[in-house]
Amino acid sequence: MASKNSVKTYAENTIYHVYNRGVEKRIIFEDEQDYKVFLGYLKEYLSPPPKPDIPQIRIVNVQDHVFASIKRTPNNYFGKVELLVYGLMPNHFHLIIRQCADKNALKELTHSLLLRYSMYFNKKYNRVGKLFQDRYKAVIVMDEVYLLHLSRYIHINPYEYTKDLVNAYSSYGEYLKIRNTSWINTDLILSYFENNKNSPEFKNTNTYKDFVENYLDENSDILESLKLE
Repeated sequence: MASKNSVKTYAENTIYHVYNRGVEKRIIFEDEQDYKVFLGYLKEYLSPPPKPDIPQIRIVNVQDHVFASIKRTPNNYFGKVELLVYGLMPNHFHLIIRQCADKNALKELTHSLLLRYSMYFNKKYNRVGKLFQDRYKAVIVMDEVYLLHLSRYIHINPYEYTKDLVNAYSSYGEYLKIRNTSWINTDLILSYFENNKNSPEFKNTNTYKDFVENYLDENSDILESLKLE
């Protein structure tokens, strides 16, 4: 069943907030490996594709017989979509994605990502059935102020579980320049602070870090509109 917040059409050069949680609010990231597998899939989808003249080999073991075969190349959306922000929580995730070209790219990426991760999760934990609650939600982000607050909300989301926001499973470390991850584009959001482009309501905020962490216990009315249904 589609959410009231799910878009029915997708457009180029548009930013979307994509999110979903586990069915019946169940845990979808049980351990560190689960987080890393989900991020690993994102990296494959968003990094430049491997050169076609270099075949990817995989080793297959069937009834104690070992075979070498050409590894299937996963779908790739490099240049079609950009990941601006991500945040993974035990039972849900948030992504801010800009669709650059090919109006179907975001829909195809998200469908492939969630299907692939669900198959991995069900196999690992010997379960059947859907992993995520209904269809994912995708909300168009049209307002710059909302975009900045949304990124802040996603980056402080793990604060409920850990005070170490930098090492939580989010893109906050990339925004603080502690990590350099090529498939995460921080330039757009950081430009509002680095080039003094931000709204007058942020005039006393000098850095993105100040913007995020000075709001940890403030402006709950703004945060309220960003919470999952």
